[in-house]
Amino acid sequence: MTLIQKFLGASAAVALTAGAASADPAILFDLGGKFDKSFNESAYNGAERWAAETGGSYAEVEIQSDAQREQAIRRFAESGANPIVMAGFSWATPLSEVAADYPDTKFAIIDMVVDAPNVRSVVFNEHEGSYLVGMMAAMASETDTVSFVGGMDIPLIRKFACGYAQGVKAVNADATVISNMTGTTPAAWNDPVKGSELTLAQISQGSDVVFAAAGGTGVGVLQTAADEDILSIGVDANQNYLHPGEVLTSMMKRVDNAVYEAMSQGVDLETGFNVMGVANEGVGYALDEFNAELVSDEMKAAVDAAAAQMADGSLVVHDYSSDETCPALDF
Repeated sequence: MTLIQKFLGASAAVALTAGAASADPAILFDLGGKFDKSFNESAYNGAERWAAETGGSYAEVEIQSDAQREQAIRRFAESGANPIVMAGFSWATPLSEVAADYPDTKFAIIDMVVDAPNVRSVVFNEHEGSYLVGMMAAMASETDTVSFVGGMDIPLIRKFACGYAQGVKAVNADATVISNMTGTTPAAWNDPVKGSELTLAQISQGSDVVFAAAGGTGVGVLQTAADEDILSIGVDANQNYLHPGEVLTSMMKRVDNAVYEAMSQGVDLETGFNVMGVANEGVGYALDEFNAELVSDEMKAAVDAAAAQMADGSLVVHDYSSDETCPALDF
């Protein structure tokens, strides 16, 4: 059974189950909760896969505010949890302050780099996976106008948008790509109403395919796209099942694999910098029974060929975070 640790209030201490095994791992979810059907849920699925395959147990916490981050890390470290896995870039600042205080504890952080000898930093080539689904969007569009709804306006999400636009333009140089961000605070990750409003505005401008990279906000984007009978593209976890026949594909960001691998290595977790991209199946697109009829053989052949070129280095997708510019989209 999973050891469920939860905060009882914005300033409450983390409740730790007495007697937890010293080598049990822990996972700390980001704001939005572990059942956001996207990033956090993918992390949760990785932890659950590890538990199911090993029979092991792990501790977890769903924070309610940024103020709880440092306390959560310290409480788990003091309880003996090892390794401690953090889902989301916002854990970076508190982890950089805490890691040195627990040199015998291994930490893994997803989506940010923390330079410490006991930390594994896992980052993804989101621009590569987004390029692939951008190609699919352009091939599926009947209006030559597609769109993107991001969550919090930060370089990481612009990285998704820029990769997407590059993929669209590779297929149709004359296509229009509309891009909007939900907000500039962490609340942007969990505002499906705003996501719906942005989607409706984009549809009014001609978009008939929308890609959401917005955490829980994306649920509103996908719902509105289905209601308005346009195609959507999910993110992080496979979201095709949410609206069968309406979700063109999902940009798979294998956060679940990152969590699973960290927990599997346990106290022997290999620290340092770890990049997950197309070449090592860290990102890609989802194809299953829920979208099979939407993805033509031509579409699949095109994106698979592009993925192969990325893997061998002959196709390089510009990474927005490298210089904060995008050749295919203005922010």
